[in-house]
Amino acid sequence: MTLLPQEIIRKKRDGAALSAAEIESFVQGLVAGSVTHAQVAAFAMAVFFRGMAMDERIALTRAMTQSGTVLDWGSLDLPGPVLDKHSTGGVGDNVSLMLGPLVAACGGFVPMISGRGLGHTGGTLDKLDSVPGYTTQPDLDLFRRAVREAGTAIIGQTADLAPADKTVYSIRDVTATVESIPLITASILSKKLAAGLQALVMDVKTGSGAFMPTLEGSRELAESIATVATGAGLPTTALITAMDQPLASAAGNALEVRNAVDFLTGAHRDVRLLEVTVDLCAEMLVLGKLARDTAEGQARIEQALASGRAAEHFARMIAVLGGPADFLEQPERHLPAAPVVKPVFAGTAGTVGAIDTRAVGLVVVALGGGRTRPQDAIDHAVGLTGLAELGAEVGPDRPLAFVHARSEAAAEAAEAGLRAAYRIGEDGEALPPVLERIGGS
Repeated sequence: MTLLPQEIIRKKRDGAALSAAEIESFVQGLVAGSVTHAQVAAFAMAVFFRGMAMDERIALTRAMTQSGTVLDWGSLDLPGPVLDKHSTGGVGDNVSLMLGPLVAACGGFVPMISGRGLGHTGGTLDKLDSVPGYTTQPDLDLFRRAVREAGTAIIGQTADLAPADKTVYSIRDVTATVESIPLITASILSKKLAAGLQALVMDVKTGSGAFMPTLEGSRELAESIATVATGAGLPTTALITAMDQPLASAAGNALEVRNAVDFLTGAHRDVRLLEVTVDLCAEMLVLGKLARDTAEGQARIEQALASGRAAEHFARMIAVLGGPADFLEQPERHLPAAPVVKPVFAGTAGTVGAIDTRAVGLVVVALGGGRTRPQDAIDHAVGLTGLAELGAEVGPDRPLAFVHARSEAAAEAAEAGLRAAYRIGEDGEALPPVLERIGGS
């Protein structure tokens, strides 16, 4: 019996639960072209208002996963588990650049399919595009070779991985249904399941720079993703981490890559960034059965960092995917640099009491380091470094940050935006870097 898309929409509009067969039929129709974009928009709005039970979310995730190619790593005979991490995004969140090499140094394999930045959040692919020669859209053979040889490869989504998600997301973006947690869950997990993973760790941000600014919203999303992923056959743990201030002391593409190089080589490690990265990696090692518990996982990650093995895996990934062979040793030789660098001072001396982290991200966007439309060009050199943390003392000799700009006029505009984003006054209480752990059930 043919399942008419309008009847599936009607059923969800009226608040009834959809069967797995109905959901599969709708997604198959979308890929085949028998379901129109108008019907997808109506379906998304019905889900936005009526929601979906966990069984429906699992069915939608599976159907979207099966809408295209599902990678299989079995033919490579890898001597370790295939693992990944996904973040809901934020400002100064360059964790992926260190996490992949760290887990690889401990015996895991991390084929990470990442995205570009949009709005105030940075994108991992935009960061890696600042590395000359690095291929963020390799063919499948090169992707597989990089994973085998370097233990990790960070690339963009290919056209044949979860194609239904691309269509649904583009329609959600223009129909005010992006915030639907069932649709967010299926969007994230369909791509991860299509990547052929054996386990996943989610980094769900909360705070002023997060997609979900409230802890309640972040917890609801984390629970949905962990439960649906595990139900769809992908063991998943979620950590809720703080985005009430930039995670790294740098924000901007090339600047965050340099921050990652300094992190891996030991030249400089931001304390909060270190804690979040180590905890996420440890969870991955536990899920991949490379560590008995998180304490052992943390110890293994810290040893991989201290020994330099993680830095070696990073350098190998860069080289295999077309970047400079000496990138780790001479990042300043290869990364683009802005012509104008100047400190930004607060209007008054005192303690950083609060940070509008989203506004900090928008300063980077205004400098040219982010995009408000998918087609916008990126200036990889611009951004911010030396960002003051919550509780830090600032004054005439302690700036809020350093602006890296293309022109004096752009630097002045960034100064004004940054001062407005920082509140100087009573010492604000920063959230712990990692707030909660949520396991799938």
